[in-house]
Amino acid sequence: MTVYVDDMKANFGRMKMCHMVADTREELLAMADTIGVQRKWLQYPGTWKEHFDIALTKRAKAVQAGAVEIEAQQLVSMLRRKQITGSPGLGSPEDAIEWYLAYGEQQRAAQQVAP
Repeated sequence: MTVYVDDMKANFGRMKMCHMVADTREELLAMADTIGVQRKWLQYPGTWKEHFDIALTKRAKAVQAGAVEIEAQQLVSMLRRKQITGSPGLGSPEDAIEWYLAYGEQQRAAQQVAP
C-alpha cells in the first residue's frame, strides 16, 4: 500500500499543483492529515479517480512522509488501469504505462475484427 505524488506542475493562481493518490482512501486521508491538507478537498470521492490536488509545498511534505514520486503519465495510467480492471488498488507505476498502451492496442485490434 502506497501513496503517490506526480510531477505535474499546473498553475492555480500563484501556486503550482500536482496530484496525490493512494491504493486506499484510508492511506490517502492519512497522508492528507499528515501534510496538512483538509479532507474536504478530496476530489471524486468513492470513484476510480479519487485524488487530492496539492500544492508543491505539500508535495515535498508528502515525499518526506513516505510518498512515492511518479510521472503524471504513470499516475493517469494507474488510474485508468484501476477503472478498467475494477481493481481496488493502483498497481505498480513501473508497468502502468506499458499496460495501458497494450490495453489500447487490444481494444483497437478488437474493433478491427468486429463486423
